[in-house]
Amino acid sequence: CLQVATNVTEQKHNVSREVRGQNLGLCRGFRGCTVWLTGLSGAGKTSIAFELEAYLVSKGIPAYGLDGDNIRTGLNKNLGFSQVDREENIRRVAEVAKLFADSGVVSICSFVSPFAEDREMARKIHKDADLKFFEIYIDTPLEVCETRDTKGLYKKARQGVIQGFTGVTQAYEAPDTPDLRVSTEGVTVRESTLKLIRLLEDEAIIPKFIKEDEPLPELYVSESLKAALEAESKTLPALSIAEVELQWLQILAEGWASPLKGFMREQEYLQALHFNCLLNEDETLRVNQSVPIVLSATESDKQRLEGVSALALHYNGRVVAVLRKPEFYFQRKEERCARQFGTTNRDHPYIKMIYESGDYLVGGEIEVLERIQWHDGLDAYRLTPNELRQKFREMKADAVFAFQLRNPIHNGHALLMSDCRRQLLERGFKNPVLLLHPLGGWTKDDDVPLPVRMAQHQAVLDSGVLDREHTVLAIFPSPMMYAGPTEVQWHAKARMNAGANHYIVGRDPAGMPHPDKALY
Repeated sequence: CLQVATNVTEQKHNVSREVRGQNLGLCRGFRGCTVWLTGLSGAGKTSIAFELEAYLVSKGIPAYGLDGDNIRTGLNKNLGFSQVDREENIRRVAEVAKLFADSGVVSICSFVSPFAEDREMARKIHKDADLKFFEIYIDTPLEVCETRDTKGLYKKARQGVIQGFTGVTQAYEAPDTPDLRVSTEGVTVRESTLKLIRLLEDEAIIPKFIKEDEPLPELYVSESLKAALEAESKTLPALSIAEVELQWLQILAEGWASPLKGFMREQEYLQALHFNCLLNEDETLRVNQSVPIVLSATESDKQRLEGVSALALHYNGRVVAVLRKPEFYFQRKEERCARQFGTTNRDHPYIKMIYESGDYLVGGEIEVLERIQWHDGLDAYRLTPNELRQKFREMKADAVFAFQLRNPIHNGHALLMSDCRRQLLERGFKNPVLLLHPLGGWTKDDDVPLPVRMAQHQAVLDSGVLDREHTVLAIFPSPMMYAGPTEVQWHAKARMNAGANHYIVGRDPAGMPHPDKALY
């Protein structure tokens, strides 16, 4: 008979859940819980569980998927499918999930778990440990599950080869009051997973993130308030901005740098410069932002404008935006260049611009009067993140891979892009779409001009070198900084805001020859 240990005493950890939450993952705060997916074989439990796991990990939230088949190849390989063994299977998994959750991990369990009593036992194990437990019923009709029977299990069960198979010869006790009911019939895995994500957000397990089907916040004033803002701008003191700063204004206004709401204040600037990220207001969430997006001002500008509640930003004598509650702070140029570029050599073209700019920076939230146009015959290619997201939805893309370039496409580039699509198809994606996204802001004098590059890119598409049916050619309006891998993070983050989830990085990304040619 089974001998049960009686001389066992629970040992308390030295590390509390609060301390784990402050130090585990990119999102501070304890988020440990168990998400329990139950449903028939073929309902979609594992697909949704692993999609949720990938989403959470991509946001810096520790998560792990415990799958029924995987568990039975290791921890529970000595168990069969009798009612007693099924109960023990669920008990063991619930105990393991509890340990994961207690460590601060979102534990995602995908098990048929056909008996209500067993699922209630799993819930009680978590309740006794003061851990949150969410029962998710993946409610897919039996006939739909049978059409997804890639393992041939239903067929074998109906032939009598497999006994006690849930849904055929073994009853499934559907949850009466699950925390969430998800139907997978006629919807994608992503759409089903989104329901679980929203549940975790509503339960304050994870922060609220912008979803694929939600628009990014833009910083353009609404049409109904535009006249009032124009009138107000005429009464405000003015600060003139240069062309590169207008390009950064466009970046901010269109949402490429979201969640930034304007030119960086000093705290945001220091976070980006030294830690390549931004913290939200309660400092629980870190968002990648590897380069400062700032507006320079001179000593005389500071003396003239410090203390005003708002100022109007002018470009070529025309008001383009209003900046609220301006904050002036000293620009430590050597520190900025050393941190961002790894050099302070003034022959570097962007570093040269920094040293020639004002000695102060001014930050604040912005309201932009209207969409920024350049009237160079290429504005049709300048799609905003929201427009790109919509285009990808219309193309029914299930993966978007972006390629950043500031030079004409050559054979190596084409091979990278074609091979990336091949790899995505091999991974199981059905319709991966390429975002061919040349940089369209300021570049150094000896780079190929944007109109020439765009003509060449279009010719490459027209010639069939790249699959034009699965490619979107658009312009990324950011200036080029030539800051190497630090800048590459910015390039990738901006494309993620536009809906991309894969990014191709070349051999020398955002690089250039060392400006001191005598030494290097």
